[in-house]
Amino acid sequence: MKYSFKIMVAAMVVAMLLSSCAKQSHLSSDDTLPEETTKTVETTAKETEPEETTADETEEADADTTEADPSKIGVESITLDKYEVKIKIGESDMPWVTMLPEDAEDKTEIWKSSDTKVATVNEYGKITGVGEGECTVTVTSADNKKATAKVKVTVKGSATDVTYIKGILIANKTYALPATYNPGEDADAKAALTEMINAAAKEGINIYKISGFRSYSTQETLYNNYVKRDGQAAADRYSARPGHSEHQTGLAFDLNSLEQSFGETKEGKWLEENCWKYGFIIRYPKSKESVTGYMYEPWHVRYLGKDTAKKVYESGLCLEEYLEITSVYAD
Repeated sequence: MKYSFKIMVAAMVVAMLLSSCAKQSHLSSDDTLPEETTKTVETTAKETEPEETTADETEEADADTTEADPSKIGVESITLDKYEVKIKIGESDMPWVTMLPEDAEDKTEIWKSSDTKVATVNEYGKITGVGEGECTVTVTSADNKKATAKVKVTVKGSATDVTYIKGILIANKTYALPATYNPGEDADAKAALTEMINAAAKEGINIYKISGFRSYSTQETLYNNYVKRDGQAAADRYSARPGHSEHQTGLAFDLNSLEQSFGETKEGKWLEENCWKYGFIIRYPKSKESVTGYMYEPWHVRYLGKDTAKKVYESGLCLEEYLEITSVYAD
């Protein structure tokens, strides 16, 4: 009995020792954590690491947090005195713009036509009919692009029996004006001429007008006298037949001298280099007689408006070349 009891006790001790070894083996340093546990640890580590930020992202963040200047009063809305314009080809109209609030600091207007073949619009909002149809003219605040207003423009037949090409009234050897067309001097052209004369004077340049608007009948008398004196072929080089003179448009002026040598004077050179700034072009430039139909006339300027005059000047083309038209009498 005593011997059997000793054997049982020894067996129990051995069993306890084996169980203890098994637990220590399970936690040995050679074992790895279960897969799910590893992933959790890695994810947690990544989430706690600070993300790298690029210089551009930092700048953008700074820009986003920059507060607008609270002292600046901006444009909030635009209203017009009219939202629909009905004109004929060659006619113009100009909606009156009001930007609110009235004490907004920058009231610069940006104008745009949806179809310049129907109507053009200049930087001041003057809408001119070019061809029959409908389009939309939009004015936008330069200060706030969300502040806009739209004008529905309808253009129908010509105001008179005259020719407009790309919104420009044409009078040359191909295109004539009727005897009844008698507009007088154009108000915009006259104001631009005064502005140019004053600007020249500040630079010590003496520019003055010697001829402006001429009616059909006045041109008829002048041309016939030139024909009697020099013959028709010679007269056609420097004088327009009645109905074909730019002076009848009220948009042309002769300045200072009717001699080609005027182009070599300081006044003539100043005019050639600067008249476009005030909306004029030298209508019959040197070496363009085969295109314009007239000899070089450094004294003859034609008003087109500042935007168009600048484009024609920078193109280096005469008006016929710019508009791709001819200037030839039918007979």
